[in-house]
Amino acid sequence: MFDVPEVGDDAELQPDDLDNVSRETPQFPHPSTTRIMVVANQKGGVGKTTSAVNLAVGLARGGLKTLVIDIDPQGNASTALGVEHSEGTPGTYEALGGQPMKELLVNSPESPLLWVLPATIDLAGAELELASRVARENQLRNSLNALLAEVEFDYVFIDCPPSLGLLTLNAFVAARELLIPIQCEFYALEGLTQLLKTIDIIRTSINARLDVSTVLLTMFDVRTKLSQQVADEVRRWFPHQTLNAVIPRSVRVAEAPSYSSSVLSYHEKSAGAQAYLDAAAEIAARAK
Repeated sequence: MFDVPEVGDDAELQPDDLDNVSRETPQFPHPSTTRIMVVANQKGGVGKTTSAVNLAVGLARGGLKTLVIDIDPQGNASTALGVEHSEGTPGTYEALGGQPMKELLVNSPESPLLWVLPATIDLAGAELELASRVARENQLRNSLNALLAEVEFDYVFIDCPPSLGLLTLNAFVAARELLIPIQCEFYALEGLTQLLKTIDIIRTSINARLDVSTVLLTMFDVRTKLSQQVADEVRRWFPHQTLNAVIPRSVRVAEAPSYSSSVLSYHEKSAGAQAYLDAAAEIAARAK
């Protein structure tokens, strides 16, 4: 489908640090109702968690009250947002078990408007525990609905595992929108057809309102023709859902989680930080 990547001698490199960039984050418009977005892609390494974290931080800095629900036992989103998630820390596992979500939220040091429901390794056993419950796929939705009846949020991002197990199914059922990060590399569309088939099944059977609303291109490399070819193909598949903002391949984006930080806090003048801020602004502008 695509040519072998080529790098021209005169390829224009996008600088990772944009030292000449100095701009304030504008105030973003509030959505009319809470936007609940699950960030998912069956293929690993596409920037799923990185995108969930940085978009959430960008929206919070734009004045929007935002919640990140980490439902991945690895807890990478919790790490990047600087919240405790060692074994035994109350969080998503307890919420799935019936404890009120309101009691489990932690404010992220990234922003006073950003809250996190942390994931711990305890979630690794949740799949087996959920399997024996009645309405097992509705546990997260019920917990989240109870929270939103008491506390107002503008955005909720659910970061789920790359596998399609009961945890991911709970995320799909709880969400109203699906945000798909797709990396601009050769195997980008691998597994996407299966993901969309799964979404169709979920719509038909248990969550008719789930909408593929947003596609985000990640790891774009301006030096290669391949990145542009993948981007063009994705826009052909999703002409209205694909954001104009594109996330470049960036050292700063890759480094930030090791400092328990979003790239917006770690290096706000980097190309990656500015791209995520642009994407967050675009998401907010598309709110109905």
